[in-house]
Amino acid sequence: MDPGFAFPRLTGTADVSVRPALAGDAAAVARVQGETWRTAYRDVLPDSVLEAWDTADAEAAWSAAIVSPPTPAHGVLVALDGNRVVGFAAYGPPELAADEQPDPAGPTTELAVLLVEPRWGRRGHGSRLLAAVADLAAGNGTARLTTWVAEGDRVTADFLDSAGWGPDGWARTLDAGGTPLRELRWHALLGGEA
Repeated sequence: MDPGFAFPRLTGTADVSVRPALAGDAAAVARVQGETWRTAYRDVLPDSVLEAWDTADAEAAWSAAIVSPPTPAHGVLVALDGNRVVGFAAYGPPELAADEQPDPAGPTTELAVLLVEPRWGRRGHGSRLLAAVADLAAGNGTARLTTWVAEGDRVTADFLDSAGWGPDGWARTLDAGGTPLRELRWHALLGGEA
């Protein structure tokens, strides 16, 4: 090799960010959800749910969630790689089970969904989304974050575990297109251990 040769030096950083979703992001959010469900969740979600997926319905639902959230405590964030939406997270106050009391540690925010399109995975988008939700929730006085994870979803469980979350002992079973889907609740205390 020529001793005078040097590899070109790369400058700058990748153009990645997280921001609140805008009205025009609903189609991209629905696209990310549909693509992620069909690829990464095909072994977790029943076939009937995947076959019933309707992009137009999903886009309308996400548009409503973005433009007219049910409360000021609800929100949708998007992860961007350049100008492309590659992931999203939705959060808000949790629905408590009939026998569950409010958290004595303080208000709770539920991470309703966090998805990153699989081909954009392992680039920090999920971590940035999770951190942004935690920052917004802490700024609103939230003491604890929760989310529900399908029992067979090891990828999400491992991701949450690496971020300091842990199961809190609650479980529920949903009707997913006529098939029972068991979920475990995970949580993290803001400013402390799970």
